[in-house]
Amino acid sequence: MVKRVSLWNAGCPVARSLDAIGDWWSLLIIRDAFDGTRRFGEFQNGLGISKGVLATRLRDLVERGIFETAPASDGTAYREYVLTAKGRGLFPVIVALRQWGEDFLFADGENRSSLVDREKGAPIARLVIRSADGQSLAWNETEVVG
Repeated sequence: MVKRVSLWNAGCPVARSLDAIGDWWSLLIIRDAFDGTRRFGEFQNGLGISKGVLATRLRDLVERGIFETAPASDGTAYREYVLTAKGRGLFPVIVALRQWGEDFLFADGENRSSLVDREKGAPIARLVIRSADGQSLAWNETEVVG
Protein backbone atom coordinates (compact mmCIF):
# COMPACT_ATOMS: atom_id res chain seq x y z
CA MET A 1 0.00 0.00 0.00
CA VAL A 2 1.30 3.45 -0.91
CA LYS A 3 1.88 5.73 2.06
CA ARG A 4 0.01 9.03 1.89
CA VAL A 5 2.30 12.01 1.42
CA SER A 6 1.49 15.12 3.45
CA LEU A 7 1.02 18.33 1.50
CA TRP A 8 0.70 20.44 4.65
CA ASN A 9 3.91 22.41 4.04
CA ALA A 10 3.25 23.00 0.34
CA GLY A 11 3.25 26.59 -0.86
CA CYS A 12 0.00 26.02 -2.76
CA PRO A 13 -3.33 26.63 -0.98
CA VAL A 14 -5.03 23.95 -3.12
CA ALA A 15 -2.49 21.32 -2.00
CA ARG A 16 -2.84 22.30 1.66
CA SER A 17 -6.63 22.23 1.36
CA LEU A 18 -6.54 18.73 -0.09
CA ASP A 19 -4.24 17.66 2.74
CA ALA A 20 -6.73 19.02 5.30
CA ILE A 21 -9.79 17.47 3.67
CA GLY A 22 -8.18 14.07 3.13
CA ASP A 23 -10.08 12.13 0.49
CA TRP A 24 -13.43 11.74 -1.25
CA TRP A 25 -15.00 9.98 1.75
CA SER A 26 -14.24 13.07 3.80
CA LEU A 27 -15.93 15.34 1.26
CA LEU A 28 -19.00 13.10 1.26
CA ILE A 29 -19.09 13.19 5.08
CA ILE A 30 -18.87 17.00 4.95
CA ARG A 31 -21.59 17.11 2.28
CA ASP A 32 -23.88 15.03 4.48
CA ALA A 33 -23.15 17.28 7.46
CA PHE A 34 -24.38 20.26 5.43
CA ASP A 35 -27.55 18.24 4.81
CA GLY A 36 -28.07 17.80 8.57
CA THR A 37 -26.32 14.51 9.36
CA ARG A 38 -24.69 14.64 12.79
CA ARG A 39 -24.38 11.14 14.24
CA PHE A 40 -21.96 8.35 13.43
CA GLY A 41 -24.74 5.88 12.58
CA GLU A 42 -26.46 8.40 10.30
CA PHE A 43 -23.23 8.97 8.37
CA GLN A 44 -22.65 5.23 8.12
CA ASN A 45 -26.17 4.42 6.94
CA GLY A 46 -26.31 7.30 4.47
CA LEU A 47 -22.92 6.65 2.91
CA GLY A 48 -22.68 2.86 3.16
CA ILE A 49 -19.15 3.32 4.53
CA SER A 50 -17.49 0.81 6.85
CA LYS A 51 -17.32 1.69 10.55
CA GLY A 52 -13.53 1.63 10.53
CA VAL A 53 -13.14 3.96 7.56
CA LEU A 54 -15.80 6.32 8.92
CA ALA A 55 -14.22 6.40 12.39
CA THR A 56 -10.83 7.21 10.87
CA ARG A 57 -12.19 9.96 8.62
CA LEU A 58 -14.24 11.57 11.40
CA ARG A 59 -11.27 11.46 13.78
CA ASP A 60 -9.07 13.12 11.15
CA LEU A 61 -11.69 15.78 10.40
CA VAL A 62 -12.00 16.56 14.12
CA GLU A 63 -8.19 16.73 14.48
CA ARG A 64 -8.00 19.11 11.52
CA GLY A 65 -10.65 21.39 13.06
CA ILE A 66 -13.33 20.77 10.42
CA PHE A 67 -15.69 19.07 12.89
CA GLU A 68 -16.04 19.18 16.63
CA THR A 69 -17.95 16.75 18.78
CA ALA A 70 -20.80 17.93 20.94
CA PRO A 71 -23.39 16.33 23.23
CA ALA A 72 -26.39 15.04 21.32
CA SER A 73 -28.97 17.73 20.70
CA ASP A 74 -31.75 15.43 21.96
CA GLY A 75 -30.16 15.00 25.40
CA THR A 76 -29.16 11.35 24.90
CA ALA A 77 -25.69 10.05 25.75
CA TYR A 78 -24.64 10.11 22.09
CA ARG A 79 -22.09 12.52 20.65
CA GLU A 80 -22.70 14.45 17.46
CA TYR A 81 -20.32 15.76 14.83
CA VAL A 82 -20.82 19.46 14.22
CA LEU A 83 -19.13 21.52 11.51
CA THR A 84 -16.88 24.25 12.88
CA ALA A 85 -16.46 27.63 11.20
CA LYS A 86 -13.56 26.06 9.30
CA GLY A 87 -15.84 23.21 8.20
CA ARG A 88 -18.70 25.54 7.25
CA GLY A 89 -16.17 27.41 5.13
CA LEU A 90 -16.15 24.37 2.83
CA PHE A 91 -19.72 25.04 1.70
CA PRO A 92 -18.66 26.88 -1.49
CA VAL A 93 -16.34 23.95 -2.29
CA ILE A 94 -19.21 21.48 -2.01
CA VAL A 95 -21.45 23.75 -4.10
CA ALA A 96 -18.73 24.13 -6.75
CA LEU A 97 -18.31 20.34 -6.97
CA ARG A 98 -22.09 19.93 -7.18
CA GLN A 99 -22.41 22.47 -9.98
CA TRP A 100 -19.48 20.98 -11.90
CA GLY A 101 -21.09 17.54 -11.58
CA GLU A 102 -24.44 18.91 -12.78
CA ASP A 103 -22.73 20.44 -15.82
CA PHE A 104 -20.57 17.51 -16.87
CA LEU A 105 -21.60 14.22 -15.25
CA PHE A 106 -25.32 13.80 -15.95
CA ALA A 107 -27.11 13.07 -19.19
CA ASP A 108 -29.92 15.38 -20.27
CA GLY A 109 -33.03 14.56 -18.26
CA GLU A 110 -31.19 12.22 -15.88
CA ASN A 111 -32.50 12.37 -12.30
CA ARG A 112 -30.30 14.11 -9.74
CA SER A 113 -30.62 15.98 -6.50
CA SER A 114 -30.83 19.77 -6.54
CA LEU A 115 -29.65 22.45 -4.15
CA VAL A 116 -32.36 25.04 -3.53
CA ASP A 117 -32.91 28.11 -1.41
CA ARG A 118 -34.60 26.74 1.74
CA GLU A 119 -36.96 29.72 2.10
CA LYS A 120 -37.99 30.14 -1.55
CA GLY A 121 -37.55 26.59 -2.86
CA ALA A 122 -35.83 27.96 -5.97
CA PRO A 123 -32.52 26.66 -7.33
CA ILE A 124 -29.47 28.57 -6.10
CA ALA A 125 -27.53 30.84 -8.45
CA ARG A 126 -24.36 29.63 -10.13
CA LEU A 127 -21.09 30.34 -8.35
CA VAL A 128 -19.12 33.04 -10.14
CA ILE A 129 -15.48 34.02 -9.68
CA ARG A 130 -15.24 37.79 -9.40
CA SER A 131 -12.48 40.38 -9.30
CA ALA A 132 -12.15 42.65 -6.28
CA ASP A 133 -14.33 45.22 -8.10
CA GLY A 134 -17.06 42.64 -8.77
CA GLN A 135 -16.37 41.83 -12.43
CA SER A 136 -16.89 38.21 -13.47
CA LEU A 137 -13.62 36.43 -14.33
CA ALA A 138 -12.99 33.34 -16.47
CA TRP A 139 -10.18 30.88 -15.72
CA ASN A 140 -7.90 32.48 -18.33
CA GLU A 141 -8.32 35.92 -16.77
CA THR A 142 -6.58 34.90 -13.54
CA GLU A 143 -3.04 33.85 -12.62
CA VAL A 144 -1.21 32.49 -9.60
CA VAL A 145 1.55 34.73 -8.27
CA GLY A 146 4.06 34.31 -5.50
